[in-house]
Amino acid sequence: MTERDFLALAPQYTTTSELLSASAHRRGMEVEVLPAHGGVDTASGRRGGHYYGGPAFAARVVDALEVALLEPSDDWLTTLPHEYTGRRIAMATLGEARGLSRPAFVKPPSAKSFPAAVYADGSRLPEGPELSPEVPVQISDVVTWSAEFRLYVLDGKVRTGSQYSTFGRLDAERLEGHRHEGAVRDFADGLLAACGEGLPSAVVVDIGLLATPEGGAPKQWAVVEANMAWFSNCYAADPDRALDVVLRSAGPRAQLAGRDVRFCRNVEDAHPAG
Repeated sequence: MTERDFLALAPQYTTTSELLSASAHRRGMEVEVLPAHGGVDTASGRRGGHYYGGPAFAARVVDALEVALLEPSDDWLTTLPHEYTGRRIAMATLGEARGLSRPAFVKPPSAKSFPAAVYADGSRLPEGPELSPEVPVQISDVVTWSAEFRLYVLDGKVRTGSQYSTFGRLDAERLEGHRHEGAVRDFADGLLAACGEGLPSAVVVDIGLLATPEGGAPKQWAVVEANMAWFSNCYAADPDRALDVVLRSAGPRAQLAGRDVRFCRNVEDAHPAG
């Protein structure tokens, strides 16, 4: 950090933005809530900016902030071996997904153009003028997660984490001291050692414990998905350690590492640090 580093927050309040703001203040960083009209006001022209907030708002301000946004590739989950996913996952277009004749979990991999959900068949998928048949989607088998955890990953290591749901219901609990902490960290260590090169240096990875279709005893740890750390709810994770990941995931373009250029959302304007 430098004395000029600051955290710029999107105007929409969230509990995570409050936690990260408090953490940033504790380490001597300035925090600025950006105006709702989409400008950056007093943040304009300042160096050392970092960002936390939604992608739509980010698109309007990151150029002025000179921030590089890191995000996992849309197809990362589909490249993983079955031992890490526990289910079939494939990339397709929305037009192809409309031809599904079976229930499936369908989601847009990064954009939030329609709700990620289980659809009884392809005819149930949303329609609208903005939903072109060419929109990329991710299609996966329907599974039951007995517990799901969010992990904040920095340079291939888990910095902190939180359980965020059990059987689809919100159930936040710190990873540190959790009864599954050892199993979670063991699975994550193996995953990151084998497949971590396919992720940015700062990222959020969600993993979970698969249950049988009848909701019986848990049977396998698997990856749920990977997400942008700069737009993720930290739930019960340690906000100080989560902030370390957030700052790297959306920090000054001048500090962008060469390995992260391919994960930069605004890559055409990004140049790796020398």
